Amino acid sequence: MKPIFVQLQCAPGKTYEVADALYATELISELYSTSGEYDLLLKIYVESEEDIGKFINDHVASIPGIVRSLTTLTFRAF
Repeated sequence: MKPIFVQLQCAPGKTYEVADALYATELISELYSTSGEYDLLLKIYVESEEDIGKFINDHVASIPGIVRSLTTLTFRAF
């Protein structure tokens, strides 16, 4: 399994609803509220053979209240 990080920008007033919906999926390893351009930062572990774009589209970006996402792939832990 490999970790990926996703930042989410939520519609105004929807951050807590989005966070609750993400926790309900039971796919999220870690979830943080953040300051700046994005409202939430989450860490997800996906199987190595998983299509990350499809996974994010199907399980994260489809949640109501998300305006924008930014996915960061990881290569190596130090």
